[in-house]
Amino acid sequence: MKVALNQRAVEVLEARYLLRDLSQGQIIETPEELFERVANSVSEAEKKVGGKKQKDFWFSRFLESLVELEFLPNSPTLMNAGTQMSQLSACFVIPIEDNLGQIFDSLKLAALVQQSGGGTGFSFSRLRRKGDPVSLSTGVASGPVSFMRIFDTATENIRQGGKRRGANMGILRVDHPDIEEFVQAKLNPNSFVNFNLSVGVTNKFMKAVLEGGEIALVDPWNGKVCGKRDAGVLLKLIASCAWNSGDPGMIFLDQINRTQPTPDLGEIEATNPCGEVPLLPFEACNLGSINLTKILKQTKKEWEINWEKLSELVALGVRFLDDVIDVSEWPSPLIERQVKGNRKIGLGVMGFAEMLILLGIPYDSPKAVMIAERLMKFISDKAWETSSALAKERGVFPNWKKSRFANQKRKVRNATVTSIAPTGTISMIAGTSSGIEPLFGLSYTQKNILGGKSFRVLNPIFEKIVKDQGGVSERELQKVQKTGKLPGSDLFRTALDISPSAHLDIQEAFQKHTDNAVSKTINLAETASPEDILNIYLEAWKRRLKGITVFRYGCRKEQVFELGQSCHSTDCRL
Repeated sequence: MKVALNQRAVEVLEARYLLRDLSQGQIIETPEELFERVANSVSEAEKKVGGKKQKDFWFSRFLESLVELEFLPNSPTLMNAGTQMSQLSACFVIPIEDNLGQIFDSLKLAALVQQSGGGTGFSFSRLRRKGDPVSLSTGVASGPVSFMRIFDTATENIRQGGKRRGANMGILRVDHPDIEEFVQAKLNPNSFVNFNLSVGVTNKFMKAVLEGGEIALVDPWNGKVCGKRDAGVLLKLIASCAWNSGDPGMIFLDQINRTQPTPDLGEIEATNPCGEVPLLPFEACNLGSINLTKILKQTKKEWEINWEKLSELVALGVRFLDDVIDVSEWPSPLIERQVKGNRKIGLGVMGFAEMLILLGIPYDSPKAVMIAERLMKFISDKAWETSSALAKERGVFPNWKKSRFANQKRKVRNATVTSIAPTGTISMIAGTSSGIEPLFGLSYTQKNILGGKSFRVLNPIFEKIVKDQGGVSERELQKVQKTGKLPGSDLFRTALDISPSAHLDIQEAFQKHTDNAVSKTINLAETASPEDILNIYLEAWKRRLKGITVFRYGCRKEQVFELGQSCHSTDCRL
């Protein structure tokens, strides 16, 4: 089977995924061989259950879906399956306790995770505030932000799996005494370049904002209130910092824990680097995404969703990700115990924006919201149906008796089955739009990836429709290439032209039927104000989202995407 890849996908695979000869550094496998390696490794789990015949059957099914770019797992699975480094998970949460030895134990474990290609999330909320006494010395504590710098520096010196830079999520509760320092940590553009930051927000805080009240700051060292802050003023500071730098985002802790499947095992305090997987300490999650452009079928006049095809891919994706848990190797016994105890997986989607375009539906329309909710409900229902079937075949997840499912007498194989990831790199391999995001631009420059290269990108679906249907002059096409936009077009409206409310509509529609969380950026024009961001935070909380990320265009000197084809580098690729 031959895989159809565009030039950007080929370069991504060559730079990060295809195996190389260790002595010479030469590529020694083709994309087809990569997918065969992954399918063969993951289907080994089937052999343990049903023997060689079952393995061969699922090897063939897995391989076909990969080669056809219908379903792709997270990057560590593509990189590591069938190799000596067989750690296949993308997301890990590692606890940070208020003890110097444990802090550096966590740092060591994070280094091992990142070396294998995984991203790490941390809550620094248990660390005592700056200035608190240290019992084993005459000194005082330096506070959470100082320890975050150590983690950031370590990540800077580790290349994930030798192929990509490490990624971290740092979270601090809104009632921590050092919250202002944390919120302002990335105002210096050279600080914490390997971290996304999010404030862990409580319902109590958000209600205080609405009521004009204060929030008590609690020292985690002794549990005592050590100060108060005006909640509205603090939220304005958070919004102002996000306006300036894109960080911090927000994680809504109460909403996450209200819906988490295993509350008896403890509270969730942190997420993976992009926020789509809230996890307990030492948990990891395997992610995979269905390419929605591949579940469309074309009639004589138009495209429509092939629900039967989608059903097949969901069932395959859940089985694949559950198998990954059994063939993966783990950085520590603690992680292996937690992962196999809950067997969390996160099946999601990519190509949502391009699917809408092919269906002739504007992204910021009521019909798009209706499609989003119907689509995700269908995926969720089928995913849980598959997890139930796997439970009958292989047993429930070991911590099932401590889960909400036991109360419902509902036997399932996995504590969670769905998550909406950003799919940044795998969507490039699949040649489609990322996650559930709208098109960033019809034409844009993707900068400083793959060792400093940049790519000039003209959206292929836009280009095809223009060629097939006409209606855009050569002069207009040149303007699109320069600005990234097609003025007056509802169907081809891009991220910065879509209102924050419409962005939130789509995120909310997917979140209603997603077990974990939804990675979604609310893109804002350069002219947006800090007050606009504050209002987005309030609206996201009211809609019961689990997290929110905003990004104002131009707020960082260096940003990955720029509208239009502004690349002047000799390394620039079309």
